[in-house]
Amino acid sequence: MAKTKSFFFCSECGYQSSSWLGKCPECGKWNTFTEEVVQAAKSPLVTAKSRSGITSTKPKLIHEVSTNETVRIPTGCAEFDRVLGGGIVPGSLLLLGGEPGIGKSTLLLQTALAIPGKRILYVSGEESEQQIKMRADRIMQSGEVCQGECFVVSETVTQRIFEHVDEVHPDLLIVDSIQTICTENIDSSAGSISQIRECTAEFQRYAKENAVPVLLVGHITKDGNLAGPKVMEHIVDCVLQFEGDRNYGYRLLRSLKNRFGSTAEMGIFEMLGDGLRQVSNPSEFLLSQRDENLSGCSVAATLEGARPMFIEVQSLVSSAVYGTPQRNANGFDFRRLSMLLAVLEKRCGFKLAAKDVFLNIAGGIRVNDPAIDLAVACSILSSNVDIPISPRYCFAAEMGLSGEVRPVSRVEHRISEADRLGFEKIFVSKYNTKGVVKKRFGIDIVEISVIEEAFRALFA
Repeated sequence: MAKTKSFFFCSECGYQSSSWLGKCPECGKWNTFTEEVVQAAKSPLVTAKSRSGITSTKPKLIHEVSTNETVRIPTGCAEFDRVLGGGIVPGSLLLLGGEPGIGKSTLLLQTALAIPGKRILYVSGEESEQQIKMRADRIMQSGEVCQGECFVVSETVTQRIFEHVDEVHPDLLIVDSIQTICTENIDSSAGSISQIRECTAEFQRYAKENAVPVLLVGHITKDGNLAGPKVMEHIVDCVLQFEGDRNYGYRLLRSLKNRFGSTAEMGIFEMLGDGLRQVSNPSEFLLSQRDENLSGCSVAATLEGARPMFIEVQSLVSSAVYGTPQRNANGFDFRRLSMLLAVLEKRCGFKLAAKDVFLNIAGGIRVNDPAIDLAVACSILSSNVDIPISPRYCFAAEMGLSGEVRPVSRVEHRISEADRLGFEKIFVSKYNTKGVVKKRFGIDIVEISVIEEAFRALFA
């Protein structure tokens, strides 16, 4: 009979202890230890290494390592490939996280059906094979055609999964989700810290030793972080976050970690009844269509990776009814909003300390690009003086604490996209136009150095 032992694991970093500890010595968090019963393995773990016949490895000089055979696997989805950096790298381990019902399973099943000429094994621990087929039928109603061979199986034990892998020999393995998968080598429930860590390590060994990419789906906690030990995020090669506002129907795919590409790219999808639709032009839903010019609205030229996007900034400034003025920001950093309000009051002379200020980024998107500062400031000023800004004007500049308008990166891309979309003027920092050939663009480039110049140009 196998000997059972009880250990305590930190829910944040996965640190193991034989006794309960109030503070984790590894990550420093308090009250994160949970007790789990761990059973010693009855037999040696059968890994991909033993299945593939590889017995040992030999160190090589780095210039002797060949990368010619490393060809990325295109997913058939331009937005997905953009976030990954051009496709899926063979032998990589990817983790996709998101809220329940956001569309993670739909995205992966749609991707499995779209990859051309590949054998895909879709393992689901949450749905039956019939439920997966129902979703696939709904996706293919939109004209989507299965480009390769997609095998589906409902299984929750890693040993059985690897048996199916030996039968199918897939080019891509998809596991939905890692919280429902368990291994027989550990006697604890699925979703526990030890199970998630061990199962992730097994899939990592399989991916690296067989050059087969593995895509895992992960749950998130109520705080928005990936459920499970933090070591799981260190093991995987790429961490993807699928997010969005249910009220809008748009979904954003971001890369939080990517060993083979940039983490600044973002993919945009629209959730429809028959699956996810790629949004090639993000400005089509980030800019609202309105017939009348209203105060408090401005357009910001921002960048997500190499993609220029134009978003609408909405502000409302009103007199505080109660003694304490309210500050609220949706889709924008609240602390940065407080800084901009202090700059406007100090440098422009507007008495905003006694007024309520509400800020909203249209489309349910969250923006971290500092180039949105000027658009936010002009939107607040427009609402304060109740004078509308033309919807054919856009802004791309950062603001400093002394009220100066600072330059931003890749301003030519922003100007070129604004010209393509038909904007009449773009407000940028005068220190940002060195080397820019203005004759190439049909848009009027307004150069400003301080926020007072923008105020005079807009509301004089």
